[in-house]
Amino acid sequence: MRVALIAPPYPLEEAPSPPLGLSYAASAFEQAGAEVKIIDFIISRYTPEKLTRELENFKPDLLGANSVTMNFPQAAEIVTTAKKIDPSLLTLMGGPHVSFDVIKTLKTYPEIDMLVIGEGEETISEIVDHFQGQGNWGDIQGVAFRENGTIIQTGKRALIDDLNRLPLPARHLLPMSRYQALGFPVSMITGRGCPYSCIFCQGRKMVGSKARSRKASLVVDEIEQILSYGFTRINIADDLFTSDREKVWEVCEEIRRRKLTLTWTAFSRVNTVDKETLRLMRETGCDCVSFGIESGNQEVLKRVKKGITLDQARKAVALCKEVGILPHASFMVGLPGETPETLKDTAEFSKGLDIIYGFHFLAPFPGTTVREKIDQYDLEILTDDWSRYDANSAIVRTSALTPEAINQFVAEFDEEINQAWEKQVRGFHDKTNTPEQDLRVAGHYRMRLVYKMLSEDLLETWGTFPADTQDGDPGENMDPLCQRLEEATGFGSDLVHQTLKSFIDAGYIKFRIEANSLIWYWTHNNKVD
Repeated sequence: MRVALIAPPYPLEEAPSPPLGLSYAASAFEQAGAEVKIIDFIISRYTPEKLTRELENFKPDLLGANSVTMNFPQAAEIVTTAKKIDPSLLTLMGGPHVSFDVIKTLKTYPEIDMLVIGEGEETISEIVDHFQGQGNWGDIQGVAFRENGTIIQTGKRALIDDLNRLPLPARHLLPMSRYQALGFPVSMITGRGCPYSCIFCQGRKMVGSKARSRKASLVVDEIEQILSYGFTRINIADDLFTSDREKVWEVCEEIRRRKLTLTWTAFSRVNTVDKETLRLMRETGCDCVSFGIESGNQEVLKRVKKGITLDQARKAVALCKEVGILPHASFMVGLPGETPETLKDTAEFSKGLDIIYGFHFLAPFPGTTVREKIDQYDLEILTDDWSRYDANSAIVRTSALTPEAINQFVAEFDEEINQAWEKQVRGFHDKTNTPEQDLRVAGHYRMRLVYKMLSEDLLETWGTFPADTQDGDPGENMDPLCQRLEEATGFGSDLVHQTLKSFIDAGYIKFRIEANSLIWYWTHNNKVD
């Protein structure tokens, strides 16, 4: 059985990591005996023509995709297109969005044959068995499909009680060299579940309120797997890494025992950290912890069932500073009952912490309490255009705040950031910056170049030359490629040359000779053996 899995487009500006959920799904299919290919449109351009070529070359029996709410429309459209290309494909989708929007999804997209609801690894194993003729779809818990025009939901599957049974994510199927070139951390999890009840959270509904942890030895096995690809920075993407103090200590001590060198970050809550744990985290490579504080108004925190106090937030930030960890805070605007006064409280509180922080707009995703019980809150949801659920603009209103007022609040914060940034850019060109500022600006330009190279398939478009005009020296062959990329991107020759050279030296980009052509290409991965 052949399985193609789609990683749908996701804005590179949102700093995507190699897709973790899809990698877990791929490993589950592999464990069930399937041959699996991941078609990654996060770090390459999507076109129907490219999808057609991939399907014709691989000839899958099943095509699947996952998504979050904001990129669900494009993911669904890709699956729809695949079904039209090959009507014999079994098409399925999974992930948090479709898990909580089953009926609408199947009614809107008839080309999607099946939805996998909730945690999918054990469901996938049964799907493979049933595809090979060992039962009916209705026997599988945790799926939804159509039968004679009727949508069938087979009931909720129990959460996986022992995460240690799961194989490591199938990162070997991802184009890891492209993610290395992108330069963002690799995400992983040490467990699933969150015991708290924030009304805007989708994660707890997806993976349960009971924290389930993986063995420290398996967690650090995965860290070593990631390091073997040449990455040195990891993000622990648990909903709440510090929910289990004993687990955190075991993981940190295992990192120390194996003498691993890496830097890592984690998400946490201000009421689940202590100095000793933070110090151990710092000693084993953690240099940043992100806290979701959400509001600087205690009444708002109570209303959204955040379960923290502002004093706890101040203390957690102080502890991070004391042990040498960079604290980061995120705040959410447009929460139920939000007023100009509560926004002012949040602005003053966030600034008073004297740390890096940012604002996000409330996005009431399917499955969240705030969406399902909207009548109980001072809140109006203004759109079901899922592409706007990116937390980058207001899609709600309260009785005291219009979406324009909510947008204006964040715009004023962004304006301060933008003015400071524009000053650094001017200093870069005027040569009045500090070395650190110059490094930051140069890194920004380099990142914009890499975005264009990946999202627009520039290497694939401009990287083929007549072989008789080239030789075997990468340095000699690089100059014509640089010239083409300068013209295609508008970036300067020094930046293009330095970026390409670094990618070639690192092994992310190579060339091959085919017939009468020299072809530059992204390597699949640059794994360190």
